[in-house]
Amino acid sequence: MDELVRRNRIQCILALVSCLIVVVCVCIGVTMNLTTIYDEDFDNMGIRTFCMFTVNSNILAALSSFAVIPYAIDGLRKKDYALPNWVVIFMMMGTTAITLTFLVSLFVLSPVKGFVLIFSGSRFFLHGVCPVLNILAFCVFVTSHKITLKQSLLSLIPVGIYAIVYFVMVVVIPEESGGWEDFYGFATRIPLWIPVTIVMPLTFGITTLIRLWHNHSFVSRRKHEAQIFLDHFEGRDAPEIIFEMGNARARTQPTGDVIVPTTVIKRIVYFTDSDITLAQAYQLYLEGYLSAVS
Repeated sequence: MDELVRRNRIQCILALVSCLIVVVCVCIGVTMNLTTIYDEDFDNMGIRTFCMFTVNSNILAALSSFAVIPYAIDGLRKKDYALPNWVVIFMMMGTTAITLTFLVSLFVLSPVKGFVLIFSGSRFFLHGVCPVLNILAFCVFVTSHKITLKQSLLSLIPVGIYAIVYFVMVVVIPEESGGWEDFYGFATRIPLWIPVTIVMPLTFGITTLIRLWHNHSFVSRRKHEAQIFLDHFEGRDAPEIIFEMGNARARTQPTGDVIVPTTVIKRIVYFTDSDITLAQAYQLYLEGYLSAVS
């Protein structure tokens, strides 16, 4: 089981580092916007920066990445890393939103304002670095759960909310009456019906591709773990393996709190297709541990 525990620890470290980098980079980019009172190329600086989907999507991505960090730190402490399902879904929503920001920056804003301008200054972080890092973090490192199609539809909510607000503030309320400038050009540079009809389908396409990549990483990791298990424990029963694992942990770490590696034990029960319940499996681990220290 040492190899499975080691792989679980590596995944924990990679998730922690990648999510921490995303949070730091978003903080840098947003702070740069807030402290820039005037930019000759962009009107929405200072407090008005929160009008932009770029900033809002980055903040959502940072919040979802931040939600991973406490569980990763706890996983390192306990040597048993696992994420609740809501954190993975939350991060999927942030990843979808920030990917949309990246694609709009690359294919809509860059041709109009220039690639160098769109990906320089604070925009280097918010349009480029943060989206790429967040996509890699979610699709490669934060892969402890498989995302369903139904769950992926939740990613449409943040984009849909912003689309409604943007439409009201740009189209319904004129800029001279306190509305927003059409800084994305969706109402002035192209016919309005184009963004109205393609934004949500595009978002669904983005979240579908992200879900497929994420799930592929999840399945690949499970297959590799299963192969490791078969190489070492093929033909053995789950109760025997779990008891011995607790016994071995007690011999190597006889002092301190007894921490049951629930994630690894769940894998053992799954790989052996055992009919033992998780409660019974955890009890066997404790019995194995206590038998070595008593």
